[in-house]
Amino acid sequence: MSPDAAATDWIVLKFGGTSVSRRTRWDTIGRLMRERQADEDARVLVVVSALSGVTNELQAITDHHADAAEVARRIDALVERHRAYCGELSIDADAVLGERLAALRALGQDPRRESGALAWQAEVLAQGELLSSTLGVAYLRTQGMDVDWLDARDWLQAQSLPNQSDWSRRLSVSCRYLGDAALRERFRGNGRLLITQGFIARADDGGTAILGRGGSDTSAAYFGALLQARRVEIWTDVPGMFSANPRVVPDARLLSRLDYEEAQEIATTGAKVLHPRCIHPCREARVPIWIRDTERPQMAGTVIDHRAATVPGVKAISSRRGIVLVSMETIGMWQQVGFLSDVFERFKQHGLSIDLIGSSEANVTVSLDPSDNLVNSNVLDALCADLAEVCRVKVIAPCSAITLVGRGMRSLLHKLTDVWSEFGRERVHLISQSSNDLNLTFVVDEALVDGMMPRLHDLLTHSGAMPVDITEVFGPSWKQIEPSGGSRREPWWRKQRARLLAAAQTDSPRYVYHLPTVRERARGLAEVGAVDRRFYALKANPHPAILRALADEGFGFECVSQAELEHLFSVLPTLDATRVLFTPSFAPRSEFADAIARDVWVTLDSVYPLQHWPELFANRQIALRIDPGYGLGHHEKVRTGGKEAKFGLPAEALPEFIAAARAAKARIVVLHAHVGSGIQDVSHWPQVYAQLVNLAEQIGTVSAIDVGGGIGVPYKPDGEDFDIPAFAAAMADIKAAWPQYALWIEPGRYLVAEAGVLLAKVTQVVDKLGQRRIGLDAGMNALMRPALYNAWHEIVNLSRLDDADGVPAEIVGPICESSDVLGKRRGLPDATAEGDVALIATAGAYGFVMANRYNLRALPVEEVLDV
Repeated sequence: MSPDAAATDWIVLKFGGTSVSRRTRWDTIGRLMRERQADEDARVLVVVSALSGVTNELQAITDHHADAAEVARRIDALVERHRAYCGELSIDADAVLGERLAALRALGQDPRRESGALAWQAEVLAQGELLSSTLGVAYLRTQGMDVDWLDARDWLQAQSLPNQSDWSRRLSVSCRYLGDAALRERFRGNGRLLITQGFIARADDGGTAILGRGGSDTSAAYFGALLQARRVEIWTDVPGMFSANPRVVPDARLLSRLDYEEAQEIATTGAKVLHPRCIHPCREARVPIWIRDTERPQMAGTVIDHRAATVPGVKAISSRRGIVLVSMETIGMWQQVGFLSDVFERFKQHGLSIDLIGSSEANVTVSLDPSDNLVNSNVLDALCADLAEVCRVKVIAPCSAITLVGRGMRSLLHKLTDVWSEFGRERVHLISQSSNDLNLTFVVDEALVDGMMPRLHDLLTHSGAMPVDITEVFGPSWKQIEPSGGSRREPWWRKQRARLLAAAQTDSPRYVYHLPTVRERARGLAEVGAVDRRFYALKANPHPAILRALADEGFGFECVSQAELEHLFSVLPTLDATRVLFTPSFAPRSEFADAIARDVWVTLDSVYPLQHWPELFANRQIALRIDPGYGLGHHEKVRTGGKEAKFGLPAEALPEFIAAARAAKARIVVLHAHVGSGIQDVSHWPQVYAQLVNLAEQIGTVSAIDVGGGIGVPYKPDGEDFDIPAFAAAMADIKAAWPQYALWIEPGRYLVAEAGVLLAKVTQVVDKLGQRRIGLDAGMNALMRPALYNAWHEIVNLSRLDDADGVPAEIVGPICESSDVLGKRRGLPDATAEGDVALIATAGAYGFVMANRYNLRALPVEEVLDV
């Protein structure tokens, strides 16, 4: 074996501050080192950071360099902390760290301290890693491991770059990482198990240099490249890179495998788990990077290498805070040679790096990222003064940059319609699309970012722009890895499998509704004590058995057409009219007249009926539907608020409506709003209540507030049930603020969606050019939601429920339309065959009611189970 080939037996492991600050974590480090050595016959190099928080303290020492007493106090505190940690590790502090701690104290007395010399600062900052690596070696030796200590400065050499300042040449260096066979052979003489320092290197003058922010990650990458290591493992406190910040977006997916370019973009645009500087050396040397979780060492984490599958689509949505925009405008800019050069020279003079750029004929707007700049008011004031000589300047701050990262962004634009709409609701200062077609960035006000991220992630997954079902790229969600305590109830249909299989043999396709589930959801809402009236939205599912069950549970009903009213009263002829709410949309006069004749509650959402049919509403109490100015939901077609929606009276038109009501002698007693479906955020309804209360105060005759429905249900198996206790608490709080108003809600989907399934038989299993398709005797004629809303429904092979998932397939129906697809990339068993029974779950709402006889296909049959 040649020396060069033999050198690939190295595996580099990097551990951050939290991973080296507890004894149990060092036990994990030791175990991982032994496993790599024994199981893979590898040599192991461990790169460590300083103990958690130590580098910040060392930085504070350099910041207070002129205050000898403060420097001495902070050094004493660090000495005591490391001595105490030696006690936790059961090692002798004087024997192990005596020289190191003396060196730290000596730096406090160093003549260079008073001036804060850069070389002195570098030596101070290096002490954290020197201490932690020395501690680690000593502890692991007490555990019987043959571990050697390595000085990183003997191997990592700082590299001079053009235009470097004195500060960057000492405190933010880059290193050479292209090793050769001779270097690798020489490195093998150090032993098989080594611990070294991250963050530090050798300066050109032989002194200490610092790699700067993210230095330990970068050190590991440098060593990996120099040694042509098998891989570099970055061990941290999260399982890997995610499709969004999991602390903000619980549905964010672990990214199982990425190529270097996508990982670089994700890291650069906001992901904190990996510093972007560390990817380049490994990419150039083609060394894979693994990101692993010290607390979950069994998890595979994220792998970054050149073998990752090239999958188009958004892989992640990330954000960066603290963005500063500088907008420069001048009429003289257009076709003026050298204008941009003059402008950018001024940024250079102030040491400011430009990130994003947007331009027009008379304006250039750029962003300054605080991670790469020392942006403060003094610097900005000086910059603006210089720029004012050539243009009009406006600083916009604080902002955040929200970035979509993935291959083929330009080809995804047609799938981003809902994302564009979401940004259209907000003030966007700048849009930038990268030249490498790997990202699309929107700069918005900083206060918006946390609220937008979960919605945007949800929109990306529902639209298919983020292909989360591709398991080669996407792993489990954060809430699967770190459950919050919420979970989804076991679906009823699993216990009723035998009965459902038998039913499907007589008629297929077939809807089956489970009344105990309907009652359970109804009783859950009945426990929300702040709600005074509950109306079931009949349009979700008007099956007579469901209507009777909900009437028995004390629910009223919301109808949207004359036919629904007729159906309701035919099923429940003795129903009290005050338990019925009529909320039509652009209905004809005759339907309003019928509803008024029945003496039910009538809702208006425009001034037209009052102005053109005032006699209908004379001396009547009416409800008014308000458009709060926005819509919510996973798809534009389920959002029922905002300028683009046809529903509701805009708040600006309220004075005109009040005047028309007075003229017609009608009295507004209920204010109503409903903005969309599938909402899981319990804070939404209190916000609507408060917004309507403010309008009710202007009217003076309102006695009830109807906050609509739209309560979400978990369509996916890993989804969580709606948090009814949190909803109850939120509604109680808002009701307590305005107890004079009765509180109404009108859920539909929540009560019946999970109670219904659609059964269908497999007709064909076909492979076309590598695309597996499973045909059913039910398609968009039986269940319209996937084609209409891009809705996701769980689909299982009920006949082979316990079989493993097979090759991902499209589930299609028998309708002659390209949109007749019920599900994409679904893992039905490979043995799926003609005649098997497929079950489409959570189909009890907006299923049969939307079914049709297109292609002259028969309507599905319906069945009710009450067991």
